[in-house]
Amino acid sequence: MIKRKLQDVLSNYMGKGKAVILIGARQVGKSTLFKLFTQQYEDKVLWLNCDQEETRGLLSGVSLADLKMLIRDSKIVVIDEAQRVGNIGMTLKLITDNFPDVQLLVTGSSSLDLRNKLDEPLTGRKIVYNLFPISTDEIYEAEGLVAVRERMEQRLIYGSYPDVLYGNISSQKVLQELADSYLYKDILELEGIRKSSVLKKILVALALQVGSEVSYNEIGKTVGSDSKTVEKYIDILEKCFIVFRLSSFSRNIRTELTKSKKIYFYDLGVRNAVLNAFAPLELRQDQGALWENFFIVERMKKNHYEDRMMNTYFWRTTDKQEIDYIEEENGVLHLFELKWNERKNSVKFPNLFLETYNPAQKDVVTRENYLQFLI
Repeated sequence: MIKRKLQDVLSNYMGKGKAVILIGARQVGKSTLFKLFTQQYEDKVLWLNCDQEETRGLLSGVSLADLKMLIRDSKIVVIDEAQRVGNIGMTLKLITDNFPDVQLLVTGSSSLDLRNKLDEPLTGRKIVYNLFPISTDEIYEAEGLVAVRERMEQRLIYGSYPDVLYGNISSQKVLQELADSYLYKDILELEGIRKSSVLKKILVALALQVGSEVSYNEIGKTVGSDSKTVEKYIDILEKCFIVFRLSSFSRNIRTELTKSKKIYFYDLGVRNAVLNAFAPLELRQDQGALWENFFIVERMKKNHYEDRMMNTYFWRTTDKQEIDYIEEENGVLHLFELKWNERKNSVKFPNLFLETYNPAQKDVVTRENYLQFLI
């Protein structure tokens, strides 16, 4: 099993009196990570799976006396899919406040539900990390440079979920099952959404617009809904780690687009499953969009695992001057142009941006040099 970057990071927080919260989409490897992680300790582990109704009943509205009976002599308590338990925040607070020798490890698949339930009760008592699909750096550490290069095109089509990269079932079947069970069933159940057909249409619209600016009004017209409903559904998809938004950079220039958004998928396999589009790269018309999405999400993984706090943007003006991707760290700007087919030397960054903002670094990212920004 591939070692995840967070395994060593999480070790730093063991025994420090804080609950360790791991959030991320279903099937991304949260439970597996904690299982591997806890194997290195000799302490007794209590594993509570909140997908099971009986477990949810045990943890919802539980008293301190009940917790003592439940935990007994366990020194590590894992609560899996904690967002499914009502009032889970108070239960976790009771454990952290009254069992100083117990290390809490908690997973959740919805940042919306879990953060709402945990923020106030666990203020100052938790550390939170996101777990993403397998990163480029994780593949490099496990398999080396040749494997990273060989797997790149596969990942653009089938994504980077653990079962896709290392499972025994066909990648396409894994992704279709994931889309059917999680994207639709679980999210609809979790958020109480009634119009599943609208959600499916919105996902298709977003999948077709990767790398382009997104208009909620236009999507609404396409799917037969209003812009507020579209925005609400996109917000839910973002909080369930299916898509994420990239805002436009704007400071001084009058012609800058100030409210535009681009939307990308956390995993390209999921994006392609939504469209049922698994054709080889050489037969596709969306190579540039796939490359853009791939690099941006891989940078997100790298920055998060390295605890680098970034503001991220794209930039565009009304006269269509643009920069694909911008990172801002402590006020310092790093510009990226992401090119699947173009030669590196043929790309020029807009002088208007360079003269106005004086970025510290600018790079053109191609298939030849992309690894230097991810490993």
